[in-house]
Amino acid sequence: MAYTLITANRNYSSWSLRPWVLLKALGIAFDDRIELFELPDNYDVFRSFSPTGQVPVLLDGERTVWDSLGIVLYLADRHAGVWPADEAARAFAQCAVAEMHGGFGALRNQCTMNVGVRVAKGPHHPALARNVARLRELFEEALARFGGPFLAGAEFTALDAFYAPVAFRVRTYGLDVGAGQAWVDHILAHPAMLEWEAAALLEPWREVTHEEELLAAGSVIEDLRQG
Repeated sequence: MAYTLITANRNYSSWSLRPWVLLKALGIAFDDRIELFELPDNYDVFRSFSPTGQVPVLLDGERTVWDSLGIVLYLADRHAGVWPADEAARAFAQCAVAEMHGGFGALRNQCTMNVGVRVAKGPHHPALARNVARLRELFEEALARFGGPFLAGAEFTALDAFYAPVAFRVRTYGLDVGAGQAWVDHILAHPAMLEWEAAALLEPWREVTHEEELLAAGSVIEDLRQG
């Protein structure tokens, strides 16, 4: 029986992208189910399939697996390649994934994900500047230690999946991640990321709260969305 992965709008849902792109990149079969952000608060609607009222959710038969990190850990128990094979790279990847899952609050709040637009931001708030500096440090260390082109070496892993939404944010807001831009360019060109982006650009749906967050983030200088 194939997995079913429940995600939300391609333009906005950064948490959904993580397990989606991992499954795609590793060639793990799944049914793709989209539940839209249609309300400012979708909790009650999403509670019908998610214990937290949030996405993503992975369905495996009668079993429900929730939270992007929970899903990745579940997949790692069942499929090779989720984590790097090299012990040092695996330790780095697991720490960096945990750091992204629990941190980078300023980046999330001040650089909301919207795949189809480009935004000119003003001076960075100190907390955001620290987040961007940490991204630059992390990307540069990963590429230098493990040789690229992915963050943990030659193969796509959960580490790339967890930072994939950041790659879209780097491009949308023109964030300076130094030599880490090499990884950003590489991951944005990955077939799975291109597939996600193409769907985002064609989406006809706009959700008011997400669009308001975008306008608060800076001046929109380009909107490539076709829907």
